[in-house]
Amino acid sequence: MLQDLQELGESCGKHRVERLMRENGLRALHGYRTRHQPVAKPSALIPNLLQRQFTASHPNEVSVTDITYIRTWQGWLYLAVVVDLFSRKVVGWSAKPTIRRDLVLEAVTRAIRCRRPRKTMIHSDQGTQYGSDAWRRFCRANRLEPSMSRRGNCWDNAVVESFFGSLKKERIKKRIYANRETAIQDISSYIDEFYNPTRRHSHLGGVSPDEFEATHRTRGTHVH
Repeated sequence: MLQDLQELGESCGKHRVERLMRENGLRALHGYRTRHQPVAKPSALIPNLLQRQFTASHPNEVSVTDITYIRTWQGWLYLAVVVDLFSRKVVGWSAKPTIRRDLVLEAVTRAIRCRRPRKTMIHSDQGTQYGSDAWRRFCRANRLEPSMSRRGNCWDNAVVESFFGSLKKERIKKRIYANRETAIQDISSYIDEFYNPTRRHSHLGGVSPDEFEATHRTRGTHVH
């Protein structure tokens, strides 16, 4: 709120904005609490190459992916996303009524078609979809270097978990959608019309993922 007002040319400080929000019954959105996770074991098949290094020097260097679930009156809708660590941009996503491996393969395929990377590390949790032979073959065929979190440790994939938290507190807000089609339309609107082009990130200096990448391009640095 403060950054939006300042960008519009308003002269105001943080405390004044907080006071005016209180007086008008406006509250900042807060995330969900997370529980302490015990020390977990690494994957025996795919090492944790990322090691919580959640920064990248250029686009397409490192991406992270994961799955969450959305409630609808038709049943669960499963959402897989791919986030570029450089700009926090969602570069690929897929939503389906089942949580089979084609869910994640479609999300990553969309990311590849969108970005056309030369070579990328892609980090995931230890879900069965990411530990399958099909996933490893897919990564080799598309010049992706797989990396995997320790089992049950959400902090090893904190950036994509943060995106899911933002989606659920800013758009879904604990609602149950009437059907899966409505949920997919709303998720698409959030990602393509708000999160990527508009939503500010403190990690990016208060600009959106699209703005951050646009600034990167104007500096003459090429996408890898």
